[in-house]
Amino acid sequence: MPSSYPHFIPKELFVSQIQRFIPKSWKQLEKSSSILEPSSPVGDSMIDSLLTSIKTYASEGHLSEAFKTLSLIKLRASSSTSCDAILHSISSLLFSCTSHKSFPQGRQLHAHIIRLGLEQHPILVPKLVTFYSSFNFHVDAHTVIENSNILHPLPWNLLISSYVKNELLDEALYTYKQMVNKGIRPDSFTYPSVLKACGEKLDIGFGREVHKSIDASCQEWNLFVHNSLVSMYGKFGLVDVARQLFEKMPQRDVISWNVMISCYTSKGLWKEAFELFGRLQMEGTEISIITWNTIAGGCLRTGSFKAALELLSQMRIGGIQLDSVAFTIGLSACSHIGAIKLGKEMHGSAIRSCSDGYDNVRNALITMYSRCKDLGRAYTLFKLMEDRSIVTWNSMLSGYSHMDRAEEASFIFREMLRSGIEPNNVTIASILPLCARVANLQHGKEFHCYITKRVVFDDYLLLWNALVDIHSGLVVQGQILFERMLSVYGITPDLEHYACMVDLYGRAGLLNNAKEIISRMPYRPTSAMWATLIGACRIHGNTEIGEWAADKLLQMRPENSGYYVLIANMYAAAGRWNNLARVRTFMRDWVEDFSSDYDVFEE
Repeated sequence: MPSSYPHFIPKELFVSQIQRFIPKSWKQLEKSSSILEPSSPVGDSMIDSLLTSIKTYASEGHLSEAFKTLSLIKLRASSSTSCDAILHSISSLLFSCTSHKSFPQGRQLHAHIIRLGLEQHPILVPKLVTFYSSFNFHVDAHTVIENSNILHPLPWNLLISSYVKNELLDEALYTYKQMVNKGIRPDSFTYPSVLKACGEKLDIGFGREVHKSIDASCQEWNLFVHNSLVSMYGKFGLVDVARQLFEKMPQRDVISWNVMISCYTSKGLWKEAFELFGRLQMEGTEISIITWNTIAGGCLRTGSFKAALELLSQMRIGGIQLDSVAFTIGLSACSHIGAIKLGKEMHGSAIRSCSDGYDNVRNALITMYSRCKDLGRAYTLFKLMEDRSIVTWNSMLSGYSHMDRAEEASFIFREMLRSGIEPNNVTIASILPLCARVANLQHGKEFHCYITKRVVFDDYLLLWNALVDIHSGLVVQGQILFERMLSVYGITPDLEHYACMVDLYGRAGLLNNAKEIISRMPYRPTSAMWATLIGACRIHGNTEIGEWAADKLLQMRPENSGYYVLIANMYAAAGRWNNLARVRTFMRDWVEDFSSDYDVFEE
């Protein structure tokens, strides 16, 4: 046995330790009778009737009656009574103790099993393991296995599975090694749990060893084993190995596709995930709602908001009932593109399907109405929520911040503090930019002082974005903060931080600086970043850079109608009527295309 796992090697469970759980009536009967030596035998038909009663009582959960009947059988059974009949009755009663969470009665029954000498019986050992595991008494379950001489993998599989389910991964792998060392051959129900434990522990070395033992066994493994192998390598980050195993599978089910797609999405490889999803659709394989939601969520994360809504429409057309996750994705997409009409339709659909009661849907509704400038409806939904989580407060705060409603945002922030909710990084990241936009630097400094007492900034990249924004009127300080991210704090600026610098320069009228940082940053500019620059060019009258940014934005064919309005207003202010006409054509095509795609939510 490996010495690295001594802390969970089970202690022996002595019979003397369990005798106190035996009812007194059984102890009294022990002196004068046994199953094989009855004090007052009755007919086998009566015993059969009593055994049937035990099964009936056990199946209906009447444990006290079942135990009384068992005591009566012990008193009246004859030597000719079938041992198998008694055995199966005890098995039924033990199963009932497990399913009805009756630990004291189950413990008593185990004591009775020991007195009958049946503690090593292959029918009872797995049920005893399941009983103790269901109450998280894994040491007792382990002891039951060790005290038996059963060479079948079933009880070991049950214990390993319970260890993994309870995230006792070291114990699971130790038990697997112990099982193999005893000469017990793992089967197709052993490996999925062991492979999952390896994946969760990121134990690549042992995971490969288990994989080798699977190949060396020369058996034809079922889908559970193949899916578990793909999942394990995906968790290791070895997506190429996972894909090779996926392609070599003799057959695949919906779980196989879900696992492989999840391997890609967990590493942010959305292109590969989308490609695999397209292939799944072409093959006509049934697609689970988990897969639909995963891909739709991927579209949302990559900025393909219209594609996310198209997927939800396909789900509805295909007869799939949207769940709370799907509604959350759809409402988030609507909030990003300002599609309040579609958002309201989805709200109605969520009400009809009773999904509007989920907190994630309610929070998404608040965000959607806020971003679509319907703060009244957003606040109504906010007030209707009795138990408000930090996400709910942040959703409402973000809505007011987005609309530059500083007074209402400050009121919500104070109410949140009074309710005992501690602000997190998202809260502060929402409130600080608002202070900058309303030119209330003093309030910004107060918030800055508040969060520096509670947060280590190195751990929250979002806060750096807000801190740079707070100095929107102080470009030098903003530049210093941005440069110190990498040189002092070792934080590599991401796309959000570059976007913040573009906004910073734009507000100050330093449009060439903004253009330069977009051109030299190591990321592809987002549509929001181009829109920020266009808005600044319109304010400061720089049509040259504005046209350059507008061309870049139009090439992306953004899904937010507000961007087209922004470009049109810039061209109108500059008197560029030909360009204005072109933008209006884009807008008309976008509206027609968008309106025709999502009538599916109208019922």
